[in-house]
Amino acid sequence: MAAQTDTETGPEEQAPDQRPDQAAAPVAPARKPRLLRRLWRRRPVRVVLALGAAFAVWLSYSLGSALLAPGNDSVAARVAEWARDHHLGPMVTGLETAQYKMSPPKVGGRPTIALNQPPVAAGPSGATRTDESKHIQMPSIAPITLSPLVSPAGDPLPGEGAWRVIGTAKGVPAVQSAMLRPDNEHTSYLAGVVSMDQRLVRFQLHPGTDDPGDDNWGVPPNIPPQDRTGLLASFNGGFKVREANGGFFLNGVTHGSLTDGAASLVFYKDGHTSVGSWNNGISMTPDVVGVRQNLRPIVDHGQVPDDVDHAIESGWGLTIGGKFFVWRSGAGVTADGRLVYAYGPALSVRTLAELLHQAGCVEAMQLDINPAWMSFNYYEPTSDPANPNSVKLLPDQERPADRYFEPTSRDFTAVYAR
Repeated sequence: MAAQTDTETGPEEQAPDQRPDQAAAPVAPARKPRLLRRLWRRRPVRVVLALGAAFAVWLSYSLGSALLAPGNDSVAARVAEWARDHHLGPMVTGLETAQYKMSPPKVGGRPTIALNQPPVAAGPSGATRTDESKHIQMPSIAPITLSPLVSPAGDPLPGEGAWRVIGTAKGVPAVQSAMLRPDNEHTSYLAGVVSMDQRLVRFQLHPGTDDPGDDNWGVPPNIPPQDRTGLLASFNGGFKVREANGGFFLNGVTHGSLTDGAASLVFYKDGHTSVGSWNNGISMTPDVVGVRQNLRPIVDHGQVPDDVDHAIESGWGLTIGGKFFVWRSGAGVTADGRLVYAYGPALSVRTLAELLHQAGCVEAMQLDINPAWMSFNYYEPTSDPANPNSVKLLPDQERPADRYFEPTSRDFTAVYAR
């Protein structure tokens, strides 16, 4: 028989390790694309995916707008504020509580900030009077001599509690500051206290872009270059208006509601301010141009109320877990008419109130809390009045000293020489 050629019929060629009686393993059909197509045909699936896509677009726009808004708020502060504005406050508070538990304020130690600092160089001397008998120039207003503050921590460190001039007007100390430890436990922290002589300074309330928000305020949400001549200082406002248990009023426009009994920082046409309980010794008059309310008084008729130790979370700030010792700020008025501001990184409501009370306040209120929102800045004169040198009172405050030169999200107060 002739040999079989390649073209003749015969058994199929087998792999070397496969016997002729072994069948090839079946190949699974590609089912995944068919499954996705079947799912896509279902209306509920398409609705859920469409809603998810719409949510992603909204989230990108909403959060992106918050992150790109004008001002110098930190990314963390912007995200936290966005979350609180969109009903995610409990989640933010939980995260802040966890952060506080991991790194609470340190107990013991010594401050790293120098307390013995030279006074700020004075700008142009302004108005003076002449002593005819001696033919020398004398200030037209007698300066107020302030007694040193007593350190709550015990024996004072060199320079602790001593007043330092950080702003002058008419050749007279107009803004003075002191630093001291707030209690005998958190001794590595310093609080800053500022006294402002209202005979020599005037105050301007500014709105924030987000709080109280846009309206016909007649005042910008920043201090533009043309408004910096004579600028001496600036400091933060209070809680968000809807959380402050009160309202915000400026040049005839109100956001929130001016509430009876609410602690109120009040601004008048002549540039002076007052602090008190609304419609209980302080009220609306034709001379009032601004009112910033926030919570309840922490000094009332010369006394620190017992309730500053009560309802810390619900009454004095539901942030960082409502803990006692956090960044806090406050303002008050003294019997001789000075406005006093105090703030620091490890303050309870009581220690803040006691600092203001010791500085002479007969009425005082808490302002904002937490490091992202508070600051006291003072401005050293330069050859260009529109460009003063900005300085933080407490070097470890989070926000930059020139923060209010840009539009800011929260309200604040600017302080000028008269």
